[in-house]
Amino acid sequence: MELLPELAGEVTGDPERRGVATLGEFTSGQLQRLCAVAGLGPEDARTYADVLTGELGPEAGRRLDLPPSGRTFLSDDHTPVEYSLAFRPDGPPDLRVLLEPGCGAGTLEENGRAGLAAVHAMSRRWGFGTACLDKLEELLLPPSPQGPLALWCALELRPGGVPRVKVYLNPAARGASRAGATVREALERIGHHWAFEGLPEGDGYPFLALDLGDWELPRVKVYVRHSGLSAAEVGELSRMPDGPPAAELREFAAAAAGTGRADARFSGLPVLSCHSFTDPADDLPSGFTLHVPVRDYVRHDGEALDRAVDLLSRNGMDPDPLLRALPALTGRRPRDGVGMIAYLALAHQRGRPPRITAYLSAEAYAVRPPTG
Repeated sequence: MELLPELAGEVTGDPERRGVATLGEFTSGQLQRLCAVAGLGPEDARTYADVLTGELGPEAGRRLDLPPSGRTFLSDDHTPVEYSLAFRPDGPPDLRVLLEPGCGAGTLEENGRAGLAAVHAMSRRWGFGTACLDKLEELLLPPSPQGPLALWCALELRPGGVPRVKVYLNPAARGASRAGATVREALERIGHHWAFEGLPEGDGYPFLALDLGDWELPRVKVYVRHSGLSAAEVGELSRMPDGPPAAELREFAAAAAGTGRADARFSGLPVLSCHSFTDPADDLPSGFTLHVPVRDYVRHDGEALDRAVDLLSRNGMDPDPLLRALPALTGRRPRDGVGMIAYLALAHQRGRPPRITAYLSAEAYAVRPPTG
């Protein structure tokens, strides 16, 4: 979800590796294979593949022997799709797909309008409300928006063909210097009047996310960027009562980044903390997630995979679906590129067991070469 400098310009596809498949054909194939990995049946897989290509709109028909039509902050190679597997100790992983519905729009404002229209179409199709999003439309989707994104949509895929929906918005839409004030006002507009005071300090607010639809406890989530922290300092980021112990966060951060030391600093892409609020009467988060951009701290995906398998095994989670997920996405060997595993995240939510999530890149347009 952060662009690396060496892939921030225009990238080109690989005709020999990708053939002449379109973006929609390529990503829908990946998604159907991932559905099998996550235990979803063929009918659900086909349904969700159709949803994905539908939400990509005209971009789904774009040939992969052409460069991407525009830059997107969603992935390093500008593919407007990312996958994730959320692991827990007591069952198969949850499969999610993150996409940018307005990815083919000419301007960021048009991108936001297209994304908003897509979410409203989803609400009619699946019968959920958008009241929280509607309260924030003028604030977070203003005319002439700034920043790297307008609106992203995540679908958590469930049996039965009806996903849970999340929307990601840009707190810097009115300017990066006003992002904190924008987050505060957004939280107040949807009833969380004291939530902003429960956030840790950071150097930016990359996302504000809303759960829409069939969620047991819908959340509003605030992401905070933390540049240059050490693993020891990462351990102090949670503000969740009875949340993860500092030692657990330090150990996860050090293991994901491969430092092995609590005083080693994250000198590359910054870690992100995510703070979830469910009860407007509570000024402290009910959930906390630590996101480590593992791809910037490994030589190749083989190392990232080894670290992910180790963390899953340590926490009593079956790593086999992740081992099967990478071949479902690509024919290349893990050591022949870096970035397929983009982030590793440790999530705590009140009343639920901890989860570890692996965020997986589609790599439709480019593979970042290994660094060693």
